Amino acid sequence: MAMNYSAKDEVDGGPPSAPGVTAKNRRPDNTAFKQQRLPAWQPILTAGTVLPTFFIIGLIFIPIGIGIFVTSNNIREIEGNVFMYYGLSNFYQNHRRYVKSRDDSQLNGDSSALHNPSKECEPYRRNEDKPIAPCGAIANSMFNDTLELFLVGNDSDPMPIPLKKKGIAWWTDKNVKFRNPPGEESLEERFQGTTKPVNWLNPVYMLDSDPDNNGFINEDFIVWMRTAALPTFRKLYRLIERKSDLHPTLPAGRYYLNITYNYPVHSFDGRKRMILSTISWMGGKNPFLGIAYITIGSISFLLGVVLLVINHKYRNSSNTADITI
Repeated sequence: MAMNYSAKDEVDGGPPSAPGVTAKNRRPDNTAFKQQRLPAWQPILTAGTVLPTFFIIGLIFIPIGIGIFVTSNNIREIEGNVFMYYGLSNFYQNHRRYVKSRDDSQLNGDSSALHNPSKECEPYRRNEDKPIAPCGAIANSMFNDTLELFLVGNDSDPMPIPLKKKGIAWWTDKNVKFRNPPGEESLEERFQGTTKPVNWLNPVYMLDSDPDNNGFINEDFIVWMRTAALPTFRKLYRLIERKSDLHPTLPAGRYYLNITYNYPVHSFDGRKRMILSTISWMGGKNPFLGIAYITIGSISFLLGVVLLVINHKYRNSSNTADITI
């Protein structure tokens, strides 16, 4: 059967429609948005606009970077209002499956999630046919070494340095995101029917004797649950408070660090460390931000100089050519 073909019967590049069949029009609506007729602004880049921008960025970023870098290097790592950190290397808390391996509803005290954790916690969701509290790989791998610091005297026994274990977690985490299961019973009874994570020595209701720092609201646990972005990181472990302005927090002398080793790192070829640090207006010691500002400012300033030379050279060449003609 022959069929007449006309280019007018084609629909936006598609095959021709059969006679008597209504063609489906796939043409976009005749609107300013779909027809790309919206008003637009396109900057015209000239030497007069680009060069000042590079120089301004360089003149602003370089002093800021120097200030941040000097401030970071002036932070004293031994005395002052001292913060004790533990650090881990080659531990990838930013792994996609690791980050998702938790149940925020369970950590917020939800009773149903306590006994029926999220499937995201697999394979640390249940053990011995009981739900794990807290579930997930993050909680299961919690750092549990114990660090004790002593000042060693000349003739006397080592004097322990008071280490404050409360006040190390973010306020929003402690008071909003993490809560124990509700109830008037003891904390042990509220966690009845659950079991501890596989790698833990004690259940969650035995993390601390202080009821305000036990269970899901234990601050060591809360700090660990805030995952790090890089494989080498530090987390706040204890506070060493300054008692008076007349006496240093850590007086000069010899110190002894006692470590109860519970956390193995050989399986992931990692390293552990302890850091004592003060803080400034920009936080703890971290030279990266200052170096980044100095680098960006220097590159911008250098590009500005190079483009200025190129612009001056070609502008002079153009003027010479015009005079010759």
